[in-house]
Amino acid sequence: MTATGREGTATGTGTGTGTDSAPGPVPGTGIRLTAPAPGWSIEADVVVVGSGVAGLTAALRCAAAGRRTVVVTKARLDDGSTRWAQGGIAAALGDGDTPEQHLADTLVAGAGLCDEAAVRTLVTEGPDAVHRLIRSGARFDTAPGGDEIALTREGGHHRRRIAHAGGDATGAEISRALVEAVRAAGLRTIENALVLDLLTDAGGRTSGVTLHVMGEGQHDGVGAVHAPAVVLATGGMGQVFSATTNPAVSTGDGVALALRAGAEVSDLEFVQFHPTVLYLGPEAEGQQPLISEAVRGEGAHLVDADGTRFMVGQHELAELAPRDIVAKAIMRRAHEQGVTHMHLDGRHFGAQMWETRFPTILAACRSHGIDPVTEPIPVAPAAHYASGGVRTDLRGRTTVPGLYACGEVACTGVHGANRLASNSLLEGLVFAERIAADLTERPAPDPAPDSAGDRAPASAPRTTLPLLAPETRTAVQRIMTAGAGVLRSAESLARAAAELDRIHREATRAGAGTAHKSPEPGVEAWEATNLLCVARVLVAAAQRRAETRGCHWREDHPDRDDASWRRHFRITLDADRALTLRTTATAGFPPTTAP
Repeated sequence: MTATGREGTATGTGTGTGTDSAPGPVPGTGIRLTAPAPGWSIEADVVVVGSGVAGLTAALRCAAAGRRTVVVTKARLDDGSTRWAQGGIAAALGDGDTPEQHLADTLVAGAGLCDEAAVRTLVTEGPDAVHRLIRSGARFDTAPGGDEIALTREGGHHRRRIAHAGGDATGAEISRALVEAVRAAGLRTIENALVLDLLTDAGGRTSGVTLHVMGEGQHDGVGAVHAPAVVLATGGMGQVFSATTNPAVSTGDGVALALRAGAEVSDLEFVQFHPTVLYLGPEAEGQQPLISEAVRGEGAHLVDADGTRFMVGQHELAELAPRDIVAKAIMRRAHEQGVTHMHLDGRHFGAQMWETRFPTILAACRSHGIDPVTEPIPVAPAAHYASGGVRTDLRGRTTVPGLYACGEVACTGVHGANRLASNSLLEGLVFAERIAADLTERPAPDPAPDSAGDRAPASAPRTTLPLLAPETRTAVQRIMTAGAGVLRSAESLARAAAELDRIHREATRAGAGTAHKSPEPGVEAWEATNLLCVARVLVAAAQRRAETRGCHWREDHPDRDDASWRRHFRITLDADRALTLRTTATAGFPPTTAP
């Protein structure tokens, strides 16, 4: 299929026509999760959903500017994806390094689909943002005998520009510093709360969120936070696959919420599978231990079943090639040898280096009966990072007025078809600051007079979305792993799409009372429903993109095709729950609607 500037639709998802232009006012779909009516509410100027580096940075900046800011997070403040980041945060901090060099490495990794303006913003504002993070209390490892930040290399980087903390506990340190800053500033936080849907006024503008608080506290059950600005910083959707490095809370809630609100999402087909995840067997499911790219950055080698290094000669950077290249090489060699995994050999590090530089990884390996000091580590790719998400401009503004997004839930254009190692924490930091600047540079808008009623426009009557049974989550994960994992083909994707559509139809019939009774509203049912939503979008985009690019690997289309596919999909959810895919005319995105 040749991409054009016209709107199109993947098989089985709906139809539509139109041109690739900036969207007008967004009326919303009128679709909501089935949930009880809010039993309580609070007022704010800004509600930030998520408590990773992106969410807490945005919240701190908004609060410092005098905005009444509420942070809503699905677990505890320090339980998001940020704390699991091992390797570090990339920025041009070292002697001889420059933002231009960082930009060049990022563009190469993104395989022709990065937005260069977004990348330039990231790399030029990144160093100062890191220094502000340090002033907020984050403590990075320093070089022996000095105060300079110790820097290492990771895949795709030609320079040592990765700042780390606690050896391999960078995310945990950043999370600690930001959580302490939030508590010191006295920000209002609502923990253990799953955000359900966006509230909008009669004109389609954001007016807050509904949420469900789990457990006892000041609030319990379903409630609402009314605010004229909502910042989504909900993290990723790694739990859509059976094996992932993501925590259990990463169920695509932000992307699903944005789709129901009428926002555009892009690049969801580009899911990065981290090449070196501790292999725990073919039946392993859920969150798997990550073996940071920094281990290879310090000189560990990938070896096959015969103990032979296989990355030498495949790329100029060998084991430090971009992640998609390493993941593909691991899969190819495993298939050639009829095995399920490769090995990462760092025995030459010695015990002291493992204990001081990689204590977290060493402990994780030993807890599973593997000692990296004396034996190679079994590794295989697993779902790690969503390069796409809710489409934004350079100020984090989505196509829905008043709705912002940053961090892994967002598609800023920085990552293109494949994220460069350790750019994720930096992206969350830089674009969170830009969102806060956009919100605080303008007068705080008055709350919409009808915000409490959440009156959807007449063109989009409100409907409730049938829920999936909690056990469906496992079925969705297995379908996605089998059909839309590291290796994809027209056949595997068609099979996945058919199985997901079957689940969708059965839930719809149950909701209409013509089949089994729909599940009762609850966290597990809401999460399963969100996972199905993002899975259908991912598969639809992967079916349409008939090429191999970045971390999207089509076995039946093994080559990159710039003439046809150096462009993006803009995906929306229609009021009838069908997906509409528009194809951009170029690799650039059209503007979003300003809030």
